[in-house]
Amino acid sequence: MPVVFLVLACAFWGLSFPIVKALDLEQSARLPGMSKAFFAAWLQMARFGVACLLMAPFLFRFRPTRGEAVQAAWLALWGGLGMALQAWGLAFTEASTSAFLTQAYCVILPLIACLKTRRAPSPRTLLATALVVVGGAVLSGVRPDALRMGKGEVATLAAAFVFTFQILTLETPKHRANRGLVVTFLMCGFISLLFFPVALLLAPQPSALVAAAASWPTASLVLALALLCSVAAFSLMNTWQPRVSATEAGLIYTTEPVFTAVFVMFLPAWLGSWVGESYQNESLTLSLITGGSLILAANVLMQWKRPPHPPAIAPIP
Repeated sequence: MPVVFLVLACAFWGLSFPIVKALDLEQSARLPGMSKAFFAAWLQMARFGVACLLMAPFLFRFRPTRGEAVQAAWLALWGGLGMALQAWGLAFTEASTSAFLTQAYCVILPLIACLKTRRAPSPRTLLATALVVVGGAVLSGVRPDALRMGKGEVATLAAAFVFTFQILTLETPKHRANRGLVVTFLMCGFISLLFFPVALLLAPQPSALVAAAASWPTASLVLALALLCSVAAFSLMNTWQPRVSATEAGLIYTTEPVFTAVFVMFLPAWLGSWVGESYQNESLTLSLITGGSLILAANVLMQWKRPPHPPAIAPIP
């Protein structure tokens, strides 16, 4: 059951790529004088701020514990820093290269697990990791002869390293009694507060924070990101990931680009018509079929004939 919910979280995250792309097209055309760095910071502030507001009516009566606040703060720090590094790195490298390098956490996590347990990874884990690496390279269209290590690639690898600690934070035993929904609510609030001064600093004038949101397409897309890709996805992650190991979770999360590759075959044209900009659908390719199949095979391998997961811990009463 935890695996099903984590895969569902990846499906929600997969929606974020075409939505963010459409949002960038709309805002860039409407506000051509604004920098990409400002838009990136503003989006994190707005997306997670709206997510926090959406959850508030349902969670106001649940008083957070100190442990939940601490865990949420760490998740906000790692998640916010990772997304910022990833967004900055994308300005200096191809999106396909970024997508491939971001999956580096599926290699880092088994290494950390080996250091913690002082045991070598199992053949199953090694094979699944290899399948994910090859599948991610095929899916992203990355060739070894075209992969260079510039500042964009280094920033993306740093983001993958930071995301590793976000995943590990949910595995910490002292946080097992925390309520996933409460942690998600606090995490969204912390991320929004973290990016508010950054967006304000990058804005040409304070009124730009309001101008960036001043259209129905932008408001609706931010709402979709907040509800589906923030509230739904992170609630599933923060609630169910503690039921699996960090290594297994890292491999499950590599299904996200597979969902993205499927969504961009039909969503871009519809989103483009909504924002009034040209945004073409992508087509089904052999790379998508091959790379996606390898990633899915890795996750099936990890789940094949495994013992059942322990029951959920400390649900919200």
